[in-house]
Amino acid sequence: MEQYKQLTNTSLNTIVSKYLRDKILLGELKGGERIVESDIADLLGISRAPVRESIQELASQGLIKSIPRKGNFVVKFTMSDVAEIFDIRLLMENSVIEILINEDKLTNYDISRLKAIVDEMTVISKGEDEFANKMIMLNEKDVEFHSYLWQRSGSARRVKILQDLHLQLRIAMVIDTKLTGNLDKTARDHYEIIKHLEQKDIENCVKAIRDHIISQEKPPLKRLTQKSEGYL
Repeated sequence: MEQYKQLTNTSLNTIVSKYLRDKILLGELKGGERIVESDIADLLGISRAPVRESIQELASQGLIKSIPRKGNFVVKFTMSDVAEIFDIRLLMENSVIEILINEDKLTNYDISRLKAIVDEMTVISKGEDEFANKMIMLNEKDVEFHSYLWQRSGSARRVKILQDLHLQLRIAMVIDTKLTGNLDKTARDHYEIIKHLEQKDIENCVKAIRDHIISQEKPPLKRLTQKSEGYL
């Protein structure tokens, strides 16, 4: 990929991280599969340094596991892993909503920005792109929506934890999302969340997020029950 050769290591790191993340998200790099620095570098036509940095970044996000003297492997999530991550995320999301509403942290501009993000989700879900491309774009908008809320809550540490949890869950859910193809539900769920944020209704906003998260949790847990070795 000749166009990469003119880029700095920093921009290359960003590109390689997204490349690997998308491959994992689409199930093209599967749980337990080894990631070889030299293979990725050769494929992209770049040096191994940015590949190594990207692998370290994804390892810090819980997507890759580095095993001494063996190499780097895509993490394989088990049923217990998925259930635990969902529980933690749910607790933290509830905390964010309470902070945003109780401390009146969302302005009219914030609400309009959130609506714009979800409008883009709707356009993507109804678009003519290939399913895999729509899935990647929707995931990016989903992260953008939730990251906006997390950042408005005012805690950088909370943002980092939630971003990593969110990404791990997206990876854990990828196979089932492919099977159902119900991408437009993502937008509908987020419109419901915005409605309760506008009304400053903590109880129903928390319920909307809980229902959204639980609806995402059930398919991968059901699948993992049928595959005790886990997947990804």
